[in-house]
Amino acid sequence: MKALAEHFESIMDVFADGIYISDRNGRTIMVNTMYEQLTGLSRNELVGHPVTKLVKQGIFDVVLNPSIVKTKKPKTTIQTTKMGRKVILSGYPVFDPDGQVALVVTFVRDITSLSKIKEELAYHQELLDRFNEVQCYSRRDTERGSFVFESPQMRSLLSLIDSIAVTDVTVLLLGETGVGKDVLARHIHEKSGRKDQAFLKVDCAGIPATLVESELFGYDAGAFSGASAKGKPGFFEMAHRGTLFLDEIGELPLSMQAKLLRMLQDREIVRVGSTRVKKVDVRFIAASNRNLEEAVKEGTFRRDLFYRLQVAVIQVQPLRERRDDILPLVRHFLRVFNSKYKKDLTLTPETESVLLRYEWPGNVRELENFIHGLAIMLQKKWINLSDLPPTMLISPKEDMGGSLNSIIAEMEKELLRKALQTYGSAAEVANHFSVDRSTIFRKLRKYSLR
Repeated sequence: MKALAEHFESIMDVFADGIYISDRNGRTIMVNTMYEQLTGLSRNELVGHPVTKLVKQGIFDVVLNPSIVKTKKPKTTIQTTKMGRKVILSGYPVFDPDGQVALVVTFVRDITSLSKIKEELAYHQELLDRFNEVQCYSRRDTERGSFVFESPQMRSLLSLIDSIAVTDVTVLLLGETGVGKDVLARHIHEKSGRKDQAFLKVDCAGIPATLVESELFGYDAGAFSGASAKGKPGFFEMAHRGTLFLDEIGELPLSMQAKLLRMLQDREIVRVGSTRVKKVDVRFIAASNRNLEEAVKEGTFRRDLFYRLQVAVIQVQPLRERRDDILPLVRHFLRVFNSKYKKDLTLTPETESVLLRYEWPGNVRELENFIHGLAIMLQKKWINLSDLPPTMLISPKEDMGGSLNSIIAEMEKELLRKALQTYGSAAEVANHFSVDRSTIFRKLRKYSLR
């Protein structure tokens, strides 16, 4: 602290802004060298003199100290200096332990550089506002993006991904909807040298075709009807020095695929309505649930973009082909939602067996949503077979021939049979399903169940 005090004035002279410090009584304590250069006033003319006296002498036309001491709030205004130069004053209160204003520190900047400063501030504010727009979505991905697995397929896949992550190559993740491509993309980012920078996800399928270019590349003020008066940065700019995850890239229009290809090659963007070229440093991860090779043959996906993306291709298997991961995921999501909703839900062994046999056409996403629904709806501890939908109780390998009525009847019969096994009596089954006992007795007779 002593060394800091000894070099305080030298430290103040390092600043590119002029600095003017006064006490609560308005007496000038110090100014730095930049302040002298901006205003044409010397330390000797100012230090020790009250700002109000300096105003009366015509040295200043306006000061901030009295107002800031009174309101205890920062204030900004424009002042004309002795040299006729206009400067911006930005004053800030410094409080003592009792919460009273002890000092007023005023930063002074030449207004001739204001336009440039405004442009920089507006640009960074745009980035901040836009980044905040997508942060909630990113946080939701973080919360649900748990990397849980036990299957040998996923262990092998993770080993491959970890070796790719440390490089900066473009990655293409392929697999059915819901297999966890977004989780793997985030894992790649977290294992890369960009882990401390932004990770942004873009759902290409969820952006209207007319807005894709402005969302990805951004736009300048007045670029089109309805555009923000301030303009808007695109995802490429927001992900600068970080990672951009383009989910469902196969859904991009062909015209945008061409622009994306140029961006991948040149690492340059031009906002809609602008002619200024901006360099961006972004690591790309793309994903698709489509067969992109077939899409190329069909003419819906550019061949040159497909080849550009084929640097590191990761094929993620569906959940039904890695059944060792099903129960670990079920138990994981049970822990998550039990904690969230203050529940103590537990699966019976019979229920686990059914969930393990189920095909999970929606993969991990379907499994998560299913467990989430149980956690919300059930007000008991054990998750029994009767809590499962009929579609889960019938294996897809079973014969589903016959009319719709016969199929529904068979499903109802199987459900009642398993409910009887679980609850032990027709009365308890009726109570569980919230129907009259006579209804259950009638159906038991219909299906010859006891």
